[in-house]
Amino acid sequence: MWIVDRILTWWRGQTLNTQVWTALYGEKVGEDAQGNIYYQTKGGKRRWVIYNGEAEASRVPVEWHGWLHHTYKLPPTTDPLPRRAWELPHQMNMTGTQQAYRPAGSLYRAKPVERSDYDAWQPDP
Repeated sequence: MWIVDRILTWWRGQTLNTQVWTALYGEKVGEDAQGNIYYQTKGGKRRWVIYNGEAEASRVPVEWHGWLHHTYKLPPTTDPLPRRAWELPHQMNMTGTQQAYRPAGSLYRAKPVERSDYDAWQPDP
């Protein structure tokens, strides 16, 4: 069963086809802090990422995202983006997880905020 998983599933890492393509035509360009590895073809026309773990696009940092989409010609390993003092470290999209943002008044908050400016509608008896 593991061979079928290896050939057909892409969400747990690279498929066998991607691994062969990378071995034949890819040259490693760099790696990010999460362990994702970035490749390009010899001429630089095609660029791709091999995720370290689950294939989740929001795990790609902004500088590598720009390079993957040909916004930047040189990879961040060669020409890093300047970091601003106010920038936070990259983090993946937390929607649907326990770490998701829950604003005040959200029903999913541990302690919902009591509102005194709102009266819930009640049907007539």
